[in-house]
Amino acid sequence: MSEASIYPFKKIEKKWQEAWRKNNVFSASVSCDKPKYYLLEMFPYPSGRIHMGHVRNYTIADVAARYKMAQGYQVLHPMGFDAFGQPAENAAIKNKTHPKTWTLKCIDWMRKELEAMGFSYDWNREVSTCLPEYYRWNQWIFLKMFERGLVYRKEALVNWCADCATTLANEEVIDGKCWRCKKEVVQKDLEQWFIRITEYKERLLDDLEKLDHWPSQVIAMQKNWLGKSEGVEIYFRMKGSDTILPVFTTRQDTIFGATYVVLAPEHPLVKQLIKDSPQEKEILDFIDKVAKETKTVRTASDVKKEGRFTGAYAINPVNNNEIPVWIADYVLMEYGTGAIMAVPAHDQRDFLFAKEHNLELKIVIESQNSKAGRQNELLEAYEGDGIQVNSAQFDGLSNQEAKVKIARWMEESGIGKKTTNWRLRDWLISRQRYWGTPIPVIHCDSCGIVPVKEEDLPVELPDKVEFSGTGGSPLSYVKSFIQAECPRCKGRARRETDTMATFFDSSWYFLRFCSPKYDKAPFDKKEAAYWMPVDQYIGGIEHAVLHLLYSRFFTKFLRDIGLLDLSSPIGDEPFLRLLTQGMVLKEGEVMSKSRGNIVDPDSIIKNYGTDTLRLYILFAAPPEAEMEWSERGIEGAFRFLNRVWRLLDHLDRLPKDAQISPILKKETHRAIKKVSQDLENFKLNTAISAVMELVNAIYREIETDIREAARVAVFLISPFAPHMAEEMWQRMGNNESILSAGWPEYDEKFLREETVTMAVQINGKVRSKVDVSCDITEDELKKTVLSDDKVKDRLKDEVIKKFIVIPKKLVNIVV
Repeated sequence: MSEASIYPFKKIEKKWQEAWRKNNVFSASVSCDKPKYYLLEMFPYPSGRIHMGHVRNYTIADVAARYKMAQGYQVLHPMGFDAFGQPAENAAIKNKTHPKTWTLKCIDWMRKELEAMGFSYDWNREVSTCLPEYYRWNQWIFLKMFERGLVYRKEALVNWCADCATTLANEEVIDGKCWRCKKEVVQKDLEQWFIRITEYKERLLDDLEKLDHWPSQVIAMQKNWLGKSEGVEIYFRMKGSDTILPVFTTRQDTIFGATYVVLAPEHPLVKQLIKDSPQEKEILDFIDKVAKETKTVRTASDVKKEGRFTGAYAINPVNNNEIPVWIADYVLMEYGTGAIMAVPAHDQRDFLFAKEHNLELKIVIESQNSKAGRQNELLEAYEGDGIQVNSAQFDGLSNQEAKVKIARWMEESGIGKKTTNWRLRDWLISRQRYWGTPIPVIHCDSCGIVPVKEEDLPVELPDKVEFSGTGGSPLSYVKSFIQAECPRCKGRARRETDTMATFFDSSWYFLRFCSPKYDKAPFDKKEAAYWMPVDQYIGGIEHAVLHLLYSRFFTKFLRDIGLLDLSSPIGDEPFLRLLTQGMVLKEGEVMSKSRGNIVDPDSIIKNYGTDTLRLYILFAAPPEAEMEWSERGIEGAFRFLNRVWRLLDHLDRLPKDAQISPILKKETHRAIKKVSQDLENFKLNTAISAVMELVNAIYREIETDIREAARVAVFLISPFAPHMAEEMWQRMGNNESILSAGWPEYDEKFLREETVTMAVQINGKVRSKVDVSCDITEDELKKTVLSDDKVKDRLKDEVIKKFIVIPKKLVNIVV
């Protein structure tokens, strides 16, 4: 192979990256002449190095951006950095540097790595959430929420990560561990700031129906997190007092089978019930023990449930039975009323608990197919539908009919009311750390909590601060920051030292990209009206509840205050389409430093080039699926790119009398159709396969006029291997960028089949095959078949009884 036949990626990639940057090829602006397309990936935390997960995510998006540009869209494809957060603070402590210094250095390094990948970002729109010009608007939005009563402060039992020395929102606790450091999370009482996201719960649920282009798994996860459940709040009365204990249930059809009540250990009634009782100390010790457990462990189906009898009894209002009151770890204060009625015959969790503690079981629903059996014979709870038994006037009804009638009877009798409960809780945004947006609030002894005036924003983080890693927020030790003047009475006051959760920053950044330099509001209303919603959003499914839910909430709020004017089919939803890409694995494990299975993108780029890495990582698996890293796959991608590159040599040696091949013409138009359709549907691996098939067809017809086919092949591969495609396009004699040349279109006339191969059967057995024109008449077909040598040899002097034709497939001759 000659040196000229080897793809010189190092020289070419640098050349075209400089050309794109110099000519502002990816700069987006409002256009009246072009349709808009807003493409966005979830912006990264600036760790300083990109990993293969980044490469895969951003390459998927870049392919879509380049495809849409070539189609003539005005594409907005920005990039920025989700730059606040605990890791930078931890790095500052570890490396004895400042979080700001560390973060900005990481951003610079990461930007260079992203540029080296040739991604089509409009870097003029870059935002970093740690800069005052960005977080000023975090504070502005906070104040707008404060004005409308959506922000409040209260003491609450919160998730506490001792390792990070900060609180966490429920959504930030994954499997009982901190989403950042992966350490165990405990419960702790603290005064905290909350946002009333629950005020938007109905809209957040209802509008999921508009999101037809979101993965069903993400929709299901959001519905589950919102957790709407309709049932009855039943009023149990404590024995010997007038105290009412409300209990929420969605299974009012089983109320006659309730044999005990369970309170969450945190329930305010518990300490009242056990005061001065013999079991008081034992129960208090148990409450302390449960406080150290995570919600995930407490509610896990495969973990044994623990509980304690309080010594108190409640009265079941439907039959006046006295039933014991327990506390147990599996009941959470945050759901319903923090108390449940236990029906062990019809709830498996209650069944196991009852068996463990020798509590009564009572059957009230029997299967229509078979009797549920006696209480003491049950091997498991019966949780299905059936007929009511032992349920007074409701006996004989189906349990679904009984649900409705029991709920109505309870309301009429004053012993309960129909109600709706939600799993969603208000959003805890307080963090006891330095590297985050300062909450713009002043604490005054005379005036109470006073918001900072808008004209005094931003409240900036002080640069001079010490980091110890213990004792809560470093801001609480900076006197120059804490000491403030009350905006209302002008007296001495104290500045809030909590900072905002970083999910606040990322809940609206996609709007800031519309007008990142705008200084009169978080974003220009007209620019946002043009670009929004995001047409295609790409990121990990791990953000299905966290970031995506908050972003939907923010968009609705900003529209409510008149800052957003959206005329989209999805209304006040921010993202029209969502793609959740799969993880990159090596030897079956997710790549990570701790596992020692990291593949450095820089080493691949150095040895094979950016285009090779891009092509391989998209060809290895569909975007939504996990992909297994393979060195052989990288080598294969490199070989293919060199095969495409060598087409230039063949074009230089093309004979003057070379004729156009009809077969190659057909393959070319077939490839255009296949690649175009696959790009629309993000079937990127099969799109690449179609390009490979076209290149193979070109080499099969290499002695013919391959100019059109080669030109199309370069076009089709350009979203995947843009540097090589630009260079080949230029060497083919084109002066403009391939992005400006217009995406090729296929012609259906070249895709129609002109001939077809038909099987010829004699008495049902295939004896021959014939190639005929697609529009052949039946008489002409009969002549062609009967003149076939194999058919003539088989028929000889036989009399033909029938000549059966299945068009374009087969002929059956019956003799």
